[in-house]
Amino acid sequence: MSASPVNVAVGILMKSNGDVLLGQRPEGKPYAGYWEFPGGKVEQDESILEALKREFMEELGVEIISAEPWCGVEYIYPHAHVRLHFYISREWIGEPQSLEGQAFAWQGTVAVEPLLPATIPLIEFIDQLR
Repeated sequence: MSASPVNVAVGILMKSNGDVLLGQRPEGKPYAGYWEFPGGKVEQDESILEALKREFMEELGVEIISAEPWCGVEYIYPHAHVRLHFYISREWIGEPQSLEGQAFAWQGTVAVEPLLPATIPLIEFIDQLR
C-alpha cells in the first residue's frame, strides 16, 4: 500500500511584467539540476501558506506578503509521491537570493532546461495568467 502523498507548497513569484521565478535543484537532491518553482514540504501543524512563506524565507530570503491558491497537482516520482499546492504571489518584499546555493532565474517565456516533470504542464497555463 502506498503512503499518502507528501504535501508540498510551491510558489510562483510573478512580476508585473509576467516574469516568473524558477530555481534549479541543488546537487545531492533527487533531480539535481532540474528547474522548478521554489517551495518545499509542508510540516505537520503548518498550513500550506505558512509552509510557502517559511520556505521562501529560508531558500530565497523573500517575504511573501500575499499569495493566492492556484492549483494542485499530484505526481508520483520514483522517489516520492507528492501533492503539489501551487500559489501565485504578486506581492513580496526583498530580492531573491540564493541562500541554499541553488541557481535561479527570472523567466518571461520559460527557456531553462530540463524542467522538473510535474512543472512542465503548468508552464502553458502560466502563459495564460500573465
